[in-house]
Amino acid sequence: MSWTVGILRASQRAGTVRANFLCLGMAPSPRPPAAVPLGGAWAVVPASKMATVKCELMKNCTSEEPVRNSKISIVGTGSVGMACAISILLKGLSDELALVDVDEGRLKGETMDLQHGSLFVKMPNIVSSRDYFVTANSSLVIITAGARQEKGETRLNLVQRNVAIFKLMMSSIVQYSPRCKLIVVSNPVDILTYVAWKLSAFPQNRVIGSGCNLDTARFRFLIGQRLSIHSESCHGWILGEHGDSSVPVWSGVNIAGVPLKELNLDIGTDKDPEQWKNVHKDVVASAYEIIKMKGYTSWAIGLSVADLAESILKNLRRVHPVSTRIKGLYGINEDVFLSVPCILGESGITDLIKVKLAPEEEARLQKSAKTLWDIQKELKF
Repeated sequence: MSWTVGILRASQRAGTVRANFLCLGMAPSPRPPAAVPLGGAWAVVPASKMATVKCELMKNCTSEEPVRNSKISIVGTGSVGMACAISILLKGLSDELALVDVDEGRLKGETMDLQHGSLFVKMPNIVSSRDYFVTANSSLVIITAGARQEKGETRLNLVQRNVAIFKLMMSSIVQYSPRCKLIVVSNPVDILTYVAWKLSAFPQNRVIGSGCNLDTARFRFLIGQRLSIHSESCHGWILGEHGDSSVPVWSGVNIAGVPLKELNLDIGTDKDPEQWKNVHKDVVASAYEIIKMKGYTSWAIGLSVADLAESILKNLRRVHPVSTRIKGLYGINEDVFLSVPCILGESGITDLIKVKLAPEEEARLQKSAKTLWDIQKELKF
């Protein structure tokens, strides 16, 4: 694959090289056909005319290669991958965005659609290819690709099929971006984050599952709806599995530092006359409801992933409930990935916050770990 690396490096110098060729009235060699570069339209203009206009218009002042400071790659251009892409573009987080997918037609179409809107989001470079060389030197790689569960298929079989897919992805990602951070979004996200960690051999701080970042956002939104307060001012956490066994930490829910548990001792329990436990039930059910109505979820998870990317690339050291390896914490002895509050910065996960859980909450977290381990221990690598 060494020739592809050469192509990538050559493409980074394309602006300067093209200028020199065009001023001589010569047409440069085309880029690899699999890639769709931002400036792809230049190839259809006669070289002699372009040379005249371009060379009369500007004087080149440097032959240096551009420096990429925050390249982001997204693997998978389905509804979730593209929601991540547009959310990242709107936040202006990257100076280059690379997309990878096996569906070449969809990939090219999505890339062109984004490129044509680059004027409005000030994105200098959007590239794509079926070949992972396009992701080279990424600061952050976001994985949204994976097999979907088929009718009647067991969860273990689904995960095993995804292991095979991840083997191919991980080898290429590691080859081209050995120092990147990974955000795994594909479901079941906690188990696949473990799979990505095992296959990549990256240190655990650089392998992050999107986990309960979205669950927590849903939780805070629904609490805010009940209280007529914006979700940003509602503080609470969903931890554990991103799924049915997730754990609402009612002991820590507060508004402006006022614990709701002090106002209602039975909040979140069966004894609660206000039935606040239904908030968590709605969190768990919401994805199923959205899928039933529109066929998939996309926008909220895209915004959630962009939020995580911002904390990493800007070294904000904000706390997010993301999936990470928690063996040895909360009485969990299995090698599982679950969501706990983590500080995210330029190194990925820099620290874990040791949240004090009520005994029943810790028991539920342990049960969540067992649910994942029962599937995970049967995986074959």
